[in-house]
Amino acid sequence: MRSSQGSEPSDTGAGGHRAGNLPLELNAFVGRAAELTELGAALDAGRLVTVTGPGGVGKSRLAARAAAGLRPDDGVWRVELAELREPELVEYAVVEALGLTDHTSRPPRRVLLDHLAERRLLLVLDGFEHLVDACASLVGELLRRTAGLRVLAVGRRPLSVEGERVFPLAPLTEPEAAELFADRAAAGTPGFTLHDGNRADVQEICRRLDGVPLAVELAAGRLPALGPAQLLARLDDRFRLLTGGGRDTLPRHQTLRTAIGWSHELCTPVERLMWARLSVFAGQFDLESVEYVCGGGGLHPDNILDVLHELLAQSVITREETPAGVRYRMLDTVRAYGADWLEATDDGARLRRRHRDWFMGLATWGELDWFSPRQREVAARVEAELPNLRRALEHCLSEPDDGHLGQYLAGTLWFYWVGCGRLSEGRHWLERSLDLDTEHEGSRLKALWVLGYVAILQGDTVPAFTALGECRRTAELAGNRTALAYTEHRTGCLALVTDDMPRAESLLRSALDRYHEIGELNSNVLMAQVELAMALAFQGDLPGAVRLCEEVRRVCVDHGERWSLAYALYVLAYSAWTEGDLTGARRLLAEGLDITDAFHDLLGTVLAVELLALITVAEGDAAEAAVLQGSASRMWPSVGLPLFGSAHYNAPHEQCEAMARKRLGDERYEECVRAGARLGRQAAVGRALGRTRPEALGAPAAPRGIPAPPDMREPAASPTRKGGEATG
Repeated sequence: MRSSQGSEPSDTGAGGHRAGNLPLELNAFVGRAAELTELGAALDAGRLVTVTGPGGVGKSRLAARAAAGLRPDDGVWRVELAELREPELVEYAVVEALGLTDHTSRPPRRVLLDHLAERRLLLVLDGFEHLVDACASLVGELLRRTAGLRVLAVGRRPLSVEGERVFPLAPLTEPEAAELFADRAAAGTPGFTLHDGNRADVQEICRRLDGVPLAVELAAGRLPALGPAQLLARLDDRFRLLTGGGRDTLPRHQTLRTAIGWSHELCTPVERLMWARLSVFAGQFDLESVEYVCGGGGLHPDNILDVLHELLAQSVITREETPAGVRYRMLDTVRAYGADWLEATDDGARLRRRHRDWFMGLATWGELDWFSPRQREVAARVEAELPNLRRALEHCLSEPDDGHLGQYLAGTLWFYWVGCGRLSEGRHWLERSLDLDTEHEGSRLKALWVLGYVAILQGDTVPAFTALGECRRTAELAGNRTALAYTEHRTGCLALVTDDMPRAESLLRSALDRYHEIGELNSNVLMAQVELAMALAFQGDLPGAVRLCEEVRRVCVDHGERWSLAYALYVLAYSAWTEGDLTGARRLLAEGLDITDAFHDLLGTVLAVELLALITVAEGDAAEAAVLQGSASRMWPSVGLPLFGSAHYNAPHEQCEAMARKRLGDERYEECVRAGARLGRQAAVGRALGRTRPEALGAPAAPRGIPAPPDMREPAASPTRKGGEATG
């Protein structure tokens, strides 16, 4: 049993909140001094400001620079919406950008309202114009119901929300445009400077481009191949051809499109073909995916890297270093131009199928490699490819004959939905896929048991029971032994969290037998062993629980598996604590907490913190134990019902609280709990692991390792004792 969603930010500043997610600027910010001042004043005067203007005019860059100059208590958060297609995903995108995890079945808007209720932050919504209705609805409600929120929206049109201040952005002035050209030209052609011999040509180029920053940057990207005079001659010919010489009255959007079209014409035929085919990607893409999706039919795979480098040199694409390696990105305006050309070639449907197939393969690889030393690599890769996986899911679920592929893809990504903090979005895709009638039984069965699993972790037992029931009935009729094993496993997990330990033990043993019969060994199988160990511990068979978890530990070491290991360590730590080995228990929990925190696994994190609190009070540090309990109390609402409403899971908390209150008194205990509740997740994890100084976080300091006085040395609780002392 595990979970990974919660509504706590994963990276915190000094006050226990995340400082924001604005990207660092990779090149110089040129001009716009007056606009920055005016935009700052608008943000001071109103809670919603929308920067509007045509594509390429520099809205996003100006907004990011203005936002970076602000210092709200809880940070500045940027949400990129250009890559989304479904209005229903807007709220998930905001949750994601804020770094929230929430594994409950609460709608994402509710999660946002709860999170923002007592915070002061700036939300930057970038590229919303194709999702204006969904964005306007969300922004309007958030602003009405959260007093500390300000929104800076960026798009080609206003949101039309009450209280909105519209900030239309004009192109650069001629001197600014020339300065931008020179800066970008020097980046691609070292040693380039403006001088008397080229200044007039550069200024004329910028005038012809109406000072639109994207158009200027595209032109500067041509400088390694063409001098300023050659650029001007070609640009002049292009403008006259398209406009009959009416340069002075060019609309801004036509100027940009003309500039992009001119850059397109300067590309070789193979570069134009690559440009068009790259438009099927959403967000970033890497070389491997480009070679598969775009190769063939005039693009030999061996030449793709060279063609990418040419497009990079011409500013058609950009290069980014990410945790998943070197990746490329195409600006939305440039992508849209390429998409028009792709449709004109009648090759769009084939390229979208190849895109779908590549990312289905990526999901399949991820599922297999999740049970390996590459778990962290898998998580980073799938995280980077989320926009493309969404696009592949959208394609599958919108094509009449591809519904089963959507079920397969949504089900295969279980490791990401569960393992990387995406339960809510995973459930969205699973339910959408299961709304489709398909004749592919295997894909539907997988989507059903994964939906049951996700719903259990969200604390939504009725939908979980319904999905698992349908899965069992269909699997029995079809004789699908794999689906039966997974269904039995997840039904046992449901019994575990609802305190039906005999049923949980029976179902989990049966599931493990089924896994053995079909030769299944992966992270799910190991988790079934850990869950069975929990059921045994809760029924008093601690030696049996330890044997199971030591076996899991050996398998994890052999296969490099970390995710299941964290839960085995939790059970082993409980065993060490009951035997009085506080040092060993703390060491095991610290190792497990490092793992669950890295995977954004909120359930594993909060369970470890709860048990660390109990160990801490047993060591004699009642104040620090209460602080840890307070930090856990902040996490639980985002996991679901605190400690599942289970008497067994609740026992360590109750025992710790009783001991801490006895030592501190009620008033001091509550003070320490309140201090802990002010900590964000990262701060709480640092505190639990002893990596942060208590004084720096504004919570009471307490020395660690002081032996408990005689009246605090309570005997280890048996898992079968009544009165809230059972633990596991």
